[in-house]
Amino acid sequence: SAMDVCLIQTLILFCSLICCFWADTPSNKSTPNIIIILMDDMGWGDLGVFGQPSKETPNLDSMAAQGMLFPNFYTANPLCSPSRASLLTGRLPVRNGFYTTNAHARNAYTPQEIVGGISRDEILLPQILKKKGYVNKIIGKWHLGHRAHHLPLEHGFDEWFGAPNCHFGPYNSSDRPNVPVYNNSQMVGRYYEEFGIDKKTGESNLTQIYLEEGLDFIFHQNMAQRPFFLYWAADATHAPVYASKRFLGKSQRGRYGDAVMELDYSVGQMLAWLRALGIDKDTFVFFTSDNGAAVMSGPKQSGSNGPFLCGKETTFEGGMREPAIAWWPGHIPAGTVSQQLGTVMDLFSTSLSVAGLSVPDDRLIDGLDLSPVLHNNTLINRPIFYYRGNEMMAVRVGPYKAHYWTWSNSWEEFNRGINFCPGQEVAGVTTHTQQEHTMQPLIFHLGRDPGEKYSISAVTKEYQDALSRITAVVEKHKKGLVPGVPQLNMCDMAVMQLFWSVCLIGFGFYKTAKKKHCCVCSLLKHCLYINVRCVASAPPCGFLGEHNVNHVQLR
Repeated sequence: SAMDVCLIQTLILFCSLICCFWADTPSNKSTPNIIIILMDDMGWGDLGVFGQPSKETPNLDSMAAQGMLFPNFYTANPLCSPSRASLLTGRLPVRNGFYTTNAHARNAYTPQEIVGGISRDEILLPQILKKKGYVNKIIGKWHLGHRAHHLPLEHGFDEWFGAPNCHFGPYNSSDRPNVPVYNNSQMVGRYYEEFGIDKKTGESNLTQIYLEEGLDFIFHQNMAQRPFFLYWAADATHAPVYASKRFLGKSQRGRYGDAVMELDYSVGQMLAWLRALGIDKDTFVFFTSDNGAAVMSGPKQSGSNGPFLCGKETTFEGGMREPAIAWWPGHIPAGTVSQQLGTVMDLFSTSLSVAGLSVPDDRLIDGLDLSPVLHNNTLINRPIFYYRGNEMMAVRVGPYKAHYWTWSNSWEEFNRGINFCPGQEVAGVTTHTQQEHTMQPLIFHLGRDPGEKYSISAVTKEYQDALSRITAVVEKHKKGLVPGVPQLNMCDMAVMQLFWSVCLIGFGFYKTAKKKHCCVCSLLKHCLYINVRCVASAPPCGFLGEHNVNHVQLR
């Protein structure tokens, strides 16, 4: 509300005045604070600094002018959940288990029906930061599983305010309750109920609530002189898009632009808060997004991926290249643009380096420590891998990107009006069946052709030289790849079909009153839960009673 905004601004001014007289406050310089700001479905082209003309991001543009901008920064997957798992583990989804074995699957995330989640075998960033005395908080969207042992407080976070899932809904509570919102381990309400989202107008105060939670956390940790890690993961730009009343109707891009304006304002308030408390030089801040803009959601419900092809859910540049800004006054040279190829996985290794900690040595970490880049703008040679499920779809080495498989979305979806590449179809590239190019990859020069429209002729020397370089990288990668156990097959209908015959032959099979099928498999001491009801209208086949998820019950 306007009163809340006024209060925040007054507090920032008050703290600025106090800090003028409190110059001798002890500093956390040996253990800098860390803030990772992760947007949801925000595109590369949504920021003014990347060419967006609608002027919705003055604070982010200012952040870039005061820090380092990364035009070549990537997510680890074109969907929400796997990219978030990679950010917090520093590992590709195919390694950390946050993937599906069906390369055509769109369901490689954690909807309400999912049984899986982040594996206990994975080591998350906050778990390591604890060794140095960091207090860790996540605000906003978790999306790494919603069973009790998957939630943030079980994986290194000391505090949590937010939801385990996306803000889809509202739902009929008799079939599927609305998504819960938590304050630490206590459920404090649900989306569309205690935490309102008006789907007609788009009005919701959630972003302001998340902002106030963040400012409060920063203030209290600073007062206690404890180093902190804040993972601020607001989801206002994920459809259905929302913004608070103060911002609705204020942008030139409809409701989506309004949400961007409010998020930009929130980032500006957090940076101003750090300055007011006198800890801006002791706090490393990184801003990015989990995947490309969801262009299939429509013009007022989705953002811009700039000059790049397609969007969320695809392994074209529009699905995986992200806006990215690093900010750390006194440490990162202001106004720097780095051409370093970066990924969200680098935030794991870089944050640990900032904290004076090492990455785990008992597993392969894909994320790089970008400290040399941040301090000296040194370039580190590294490839970018574009995965969909357990299929390596493409690889980037230098300016060259080779597609081994291409696919946008299925004909079935396309014929229903769902288009991941609206107005951008490229013949032989944005295919609606998965096309294999492993014998002769499609290679693009992303410097000359960022839109991936004109593949390099296979008969040219340029193609052969690029293919030779990329092939060596791919062979090395595949040789050292040990896939993790897939955690997301339990809501992938295509994969679950593979288990039907096993369940029918060797294990229990029964029908509910409405003839919806469920089967449960028990393999020795390990239970494989297979809930074949991935249809919202289907009745539950027994339940384990955790949160709002209907699971089959082991018999």
